[in-house]
Amino acid sequence: MFRTVRRLAALVLLAAGAAGVARAAPPTDPGLQRFHDTYKELVETNTTLSAGDCTLAATRMAARLKAAGYPDADLHIFVPPGHPKEGGLVAVLHGSDPTAKAVLMLAHVDVVEARREDWTRDPFTLIEEGGYFYGRGTSDMKAQAAIWVDNMVRYREEGFHPRRSIKLALTCGEETSSALNGAGWLATHERDLIDAAFALTEGVDGVLDDQGRHVAMGVLAAEKTSQNYVLESTNPGGHSSRPVPDNAIYHLVRAVDAVSRYEFPVQLDDANRGYFTGMAPIVGGEAGKAMLAVVKDPQDAAAVAILDRNTDWHAMLRTTCVATMLDAGHATNALPQRARANINCRIFPGVPREEVQAQLAKVIADPKVTVTIPEVRGPVAQPAPLSPEIMGPIAKVSHDLWPGVPVITSLEPGASDAQFMNPAGIPTYGVEGIFVDPDGGHIHGLNERVRIQSVYEGRTFLYRLVKLYAGR
Repeated sequence: MFRTVRRLAALVLLAAGAAGVARAAPPTDPGLQRFHDTYKELVETNTTLSAGDCTLAATRMAARLKAAGYPDADLHIFVPPGHPKEGGLVAVLHGSDPTAKAVLMLAHVDVVEARREDWTRDPFTLIEEGGYFYGRGTSDMKAQAAIWVDNMVRYREEGFHPRRSIKLALTCGEETSSALNGAGWLATHERDLIDAAFALTEGVDGVLDDQGRHVAMGVLAAEKTSQNYVLESTNPGGHSSRPVPDNAIYHLVRAVDAVSRYEFPVQLDDANRGYFTGMAPIVGGEAGKAMLAVVKDPQDAAAVAILDRNTDWHAMLRTTCVATMLDAGHATNALPQRARANINCRIFPGVPREEVQAQLAKVIADPKVTVTIPEVRGPVAQPAPLSPEIMGPIAKVSHDLWPGVPVITSLEPGASDAQFMNPAGIPTYGVEGIFVDPDGGHIHGLNERVRIQSVYEGRTFLYRLVKLYAGR
């Protein structure tokens, strides 16, 4: 997924004065080697769509939980029909209060494609070098997946009896839009199996400055709906030697241009309101003042114009639509009979697809151009409520480990598996406790990496956080 870290990373050099020093040194508990082995096994299990096997990864994690004492009845390997290598795992540590809904630890184990010939190191070997873990998925998101498995082992090993049940769901298909999505499949076909009061997953890394100091701890509370629209103009056509004004390409070009010049109105919810409020004192200056002004008045055009200079802030403030593909004509010497463009929109949480479709048609204002929805993949994204019951434990554990480092909520222009959980009635929050460098750790790119120290800190953070939630 597209991580919100990029939005914060652009600012870390401005925020060095606010950075904190971590108190979460690498854990020295005897289970550290076991966690390392779990992490290594996940990274070294290829889970790309083209050549990998998520079902194998899920089976290997189930074996680790079984070795830790989990009975078969509490380990559920699921394999969606017709997708033998895109399976996953749901595991349960039962709570003492049957009336208290569970905490769901959610992670996808599939990864973005990686070719050995392009990488400096083997992408499917966990390599430790210069204080970093290298490998595909080391950051996105096998570190957190391994931490979730490790949590389940540690809680059982120490005899922890939570009030709430703790559930683990490892899924496939998050990284490829054309693949079957395991989280979506569970939400549709096995909703009771993953029923929970709320879920925790990826979404927002913590951010380090260029000196390795902690700048901000992020919490993803909302994300946009990704939806494609097709603009199309058709025409009888004719010979190119007899041009006429009624040209399908001309209609389409004018329509695309109209979309390019239109700005959807600014919208605020708890997630982006919390982000701009929290980042204002860190960013400071003109931009910091503009953040506070927009939070106070979303119609403050001058303040909005300042924030719109930054592409990330611009995307956080509204629905956005952009042309991504064009296709027109059938011969070099003929008037076009058909012209088509794909418009990819990232829709503000809670806004219906049809509302955006109607607005595009209004902006284009040309009866010769149709606006259609070619495919709907998943429900409309809904924000998760930022209640004290959710934010309080995050703030407590974060401040214990990283004193003085602010906890900042965020709205993600991209998408994670939360897009399936929230509409299914399971509020889902992106929280990791893993801090990354300003370059984002080359997530989705070559030579993906994450600091070893950051992974161990994240292990400590997520262990304490889930235990706190489950014990309440």
